[in-house]
Amino acid sequence: MPNLTDVPKRILIGRALRSDRLGETLLPKRVALPVFASDALSSVAYAPEEILLTLSLAGVSAIHFSWQIGVVVAVVMLAVVASYRQNVHAYPSGGGDYEVATVNHGPNAGLVVASALMVDYVLTVAVSTTSGVANVVSAVPALRGHEMALSITLVVLLMGMNLRGVRESGTAFAVPTYAFMVGIIGMVLYGLFRHLVLGAPMPAESAGFHLRPTPGNETVTGFAMVFLLLRAFSSGCAALTGVEAISNGVPAFRHPKSRNAASTLLMMAAIAVTMFMGIIYLAHLTHTQMAEDPARQLLGAPAGYHQKTALAQISEAVFADFTPGFYFIAGVTGLILVLAANTAFNGFPVLGSILAQDRYLPRQLHTRGDRLAFSNGIILLATVAVVFVVAFGADPNRLIQLYIVGVFVSFNMSQSGMIRHWTRLLRTETDPRARRRMQRSRAINTFGLVMTVAVLIVVLVTKIGHAWIAIATMCVLFVLMKGVRRHYDRVSAELAAAEEPEDSAPPSRIHAIVLVSKLHKPALRALAYARLVQAHELEAVTVDVDPADTRALREEWAARGIDVPLRVLESPYREITGPVLDHVRNLRRSSPREVVSVYIPEYVVGHWYEHLLHNQSALRLKGRLLFRPGVMVTSVPWQLESSARRRSPGAFSAPGAVRRGEPRPGTVPSGSVETAAEPSKDTVT
Repeated sequence: MPNLTDVPKRILIGRALRSDRLGETLLPKRVALPVFASDALSSVAYAPEEILLTLSLAGVSAIHFSWQIGVVVAVVMLAVVASYRQNVHAYPSGGGDYEVATVNHGPNAGLVVASALMVDYVLTVAVSTTSGVANVVSAVPALRGHEMALSITLVVLLMGMNLRGVRESGTAFAVPTYAFMVGIIGMVLYGLFRHLVLGAPMPAESAGFHLRPTPGNETVTGFAMVFLLLRAFSSGCAALTGVEAISNGVPAFRHPKSRNAASTLLMMAAIAVTMFMGIIYLAHLTHTQMAEDPARQLLGAPAGYHQKTALAQISEAVFADFTPGFYFIAGVTGLILVLAANTAFNGFPVLGSILAQDRYLPRQLHTRGDRLAFSNGIILLATVAVVFVVAFGADPNRLIQLYIVGVFVSFNMSQSGMIRHWTRLLRTETDPRARRRMQRSRAINTFGLVMTVAVLIVVLVTKIGHAWIAIATMCVLFVLMKGVRRHYDRVSAELAAAEEPEDSAPPSRIHAIVLVSKLHKPALRALAYARLVQAHELEAVTVDVDPADTRALREEWAARGIDVPLRVLESPYREITGPVLDHVRNLRRSSPREVVSVYIPEYVVGHWYEHLLHNQSALRLKGRLLFRPGVMVTSVPWQLESSARRRSPGAFSAPGAVRRGEPRPGTVPSGSVETAAEPSKDTVT
């Protein structure tokens, strides 16, 4: 029978899966595409808008450059995708850019990539959810003002879905992703049909406004215009975010893993480029205008005008004669932007697991949860993403400025690592056919490196005012991971068994101490267990906090005729822990080779509110004794009725299960002598 706290967990994340069912969670390509490519596909919803917003700084004169910038962004995307197709074949273990950089450039380069990817994954969740909310608010103005709460709620819902497992979340997210693809491609085709066949005008709601430059940009020419175009290009490169996710998720594919991953990459690139260029072209046809400051830049706009997203304006213009189409695009766009965060929820936990296995992150991140997902990584990602959403006021335009720095840092390290990979293999390969294949792959990665280096330089030059936050976060993560690795290395070196142990000699004696405050059932059980161990010397110890209680204990001790000597420790300040520690210290000082074994009788309660009614002196005392060399601490639990009710009816049938009953002097009562983990427990000393 599960306990009551387990029921909500099962409702939320489902029944626990056995480890041997991991193979059943592997993804076919039709499910892997929405799981791993939703981020890259959804980027087309806001990347064109970022281009238009940046060009709007120079007014209407710069808007006509949008399609040329879109073409360059598409070329870079195809180059990066072609490069990553080489990655998934060469490094199919799921380490992705981190593994490529570590193997070919060394651990520090790998940590740089890991830091960049983790920042990118967090920002993916933050940007995707806030952008999705922004698109929904454009269609439903009544939600305006609640963007923060909606974004946080969506992050929590995504976390819950992913805690149920990769396959279940992928199946749930497949329909909205495919609906988005059908909706955007259908909108592009319908817009082209209206323009080319029907010749119908499709003006966006902002087409009739006059877009004027921002103050100081009235005459943008020469170098200033080049700088503005480069900045617009770097903003449009947000469309490349998420391309790397498939190379990090190769182990989640069905066999043959590398081939399926490469095919999914190709499908993603073809669909993303088609949708991206289609939206750019429709923005040009509908004369869609976006402004950084609509109140000042959009002349002719009505009072109180709220600027819709670029995609909302385009779909409203294209579906002017079919209103359901507009709402369908708004709905699926909001969904895909939110579900794009699912890419990060699949990539971040896997990367965290690999880093934990390499001892750069806490080992808890390497453990799979009940549904065979890396639950700790999923929860960590959601928590940090919520922090970013709150810190930036759920504003996607502010978050996007931080977004692509980490992406292109990992792109560059990966491509340069792949070039070294192919060069190293070419030194030893003699088969002409294999050499030609490697040289072709190296050429593809070289072209990809040239593209990504150029983009990174542009991003750093044009966005340094915002990019420093992402760079600083990456540096902090790098230092933290180095610190975690140093800690694990130091602990491993300290715990490693030497060939000839220096402390191989056994202890000369064992001095056992049983802590008591009164003679009750738990104290008698602890005394009986300590007798069974047959230490060289056994004594009971009590601390004189209340003279009347101590006197009563002495009298009862003598009346029962217990043959274990009772030592009373003075405590003028009524403190328990200090006198016990001093006594143990004196024993160790007088005989350094003697081991002191301390037995602490405890009772276990079943409810949290009972825990509040008892002190925690046992925990404090054990915590202090753990730092004393040569001291062993044993907890002797006594389960109260309330704790027994929390166990299943057959709990007492297991060997070693604890039964209540007063122990007979000189015998060991049935019961496990181990600190209970789940219920709250307290000392009785």
